[in-house]
Amino acid sequence: MKDVLIMGIESSCDETSVAIVKNGREVLSNVINSQIKIHEEYGGVVPEIASRCHTEVINKIMKEALEEAKVTLDDIDAIAVTHGPGLVGALLVGVSYAKGLSYVTGKPLIPVNHIEGHIAGNYLTHNDLKPPFLCLIISGGHTHLVKVTDYNDFEILGKTRDDAVGEAFDKVARVVGLGYPGGPKVDNLAKEGKPNIKLPVTHFDNLDFSFSGIKTAVINLNHKDPNINKADLCASFQAAVTEMLTSNVIKAIKEFDTDKIVIAGGVSRNSYIRKSFDDLANELNIKVYYPEPILCTDNAAMIAAMGYYNYINEEKADLKLNAIPNLKIGE
Repeated sequence: MKDVLIMGIESSCDETSVAIVKNGREVLSNVINSQIKIHEEYGGVVPEIASRCHTEVINKIMKEALEEAKVTLDDIDAIAVTHGPGLVGALLVGVSYAKGLSYVTGKPLIPVNHIEGHIAGNYLTHNDLKPPFLCLIISGGHTHLVKVTDYNDFEILGKTRDDAVGEAFDKVARVVGLGYPGGPKVDNLAKEGKPNIKLPVTHFDNLDFSFSGIKTAVINLNHKDPNINKADLCASFQAAVTEMLTSNVIKAIKEFDTDKIVIAGGVSRNSYIRKSFDDLANELNIKVYYPEPILCTDNAAMIAAMGYYNYINEEKADLKLNAIPNLKIGE
């Protein structure tokens, strides 16, 4: 059977990335140009700057990806691109570039949902992983608990009603003076503290999440006492957030009788969250899967992996494909 090579293109936020993936499982190249240093001075991503940076580097990144994979455009079977969700200007850079490549090469254009891409990142790390399973997607823009019945079949079981978990990490980091990006900095400082500050946790009868209450509590505590131990505050915040995540996952495991939990998204790099889910796996005798760190944050390899399953499922687009900034999973 002939190998299928998919080129993935990712530009939904502040990473410009192009990758080549074989058969949805093997990464031949995954070139990422990060804009973190550029946006750091602003304390967050500036959409207009992100779009401009994507435009400046995307062609160079594409050529590097081909060179690293030791292939040419002629060898590629299809071009997969993130068309949502994300920042509309940033998405349009990748979508427009992918449409241009598809037009001049005659290769099929494959639309990919960014959130579904995060799930597929696990296929690149775990060759034995196959649906069905439950997936917890935790990133800067999304917090979803999803039932993955098949490679292209998703059902949202629960989601955040307000802030995404990664957004809460970034806001807490900004308040305590850690800067951007907040997630890794909160994780590192929390290792020096103890979770000894009581913070509110929010639970619902269903599998939804809420992080605005705990975020506001941290902000109020810091304003009330600017000398509060920041390491303890971060450790307490992180522990409370993790308790909310694991609690819903435990409920879902019991409700859907599964022994496979997949964690995806940028926040899945958090060391405390990983350890907590490892402990949960031992306690409940289940398997927990995470992508390797480079595949947690935004990257084109995960888009190419998801693109492969869309390709063999004959989910193709024409040159009218547009960016959809609020695209929902399963759409």
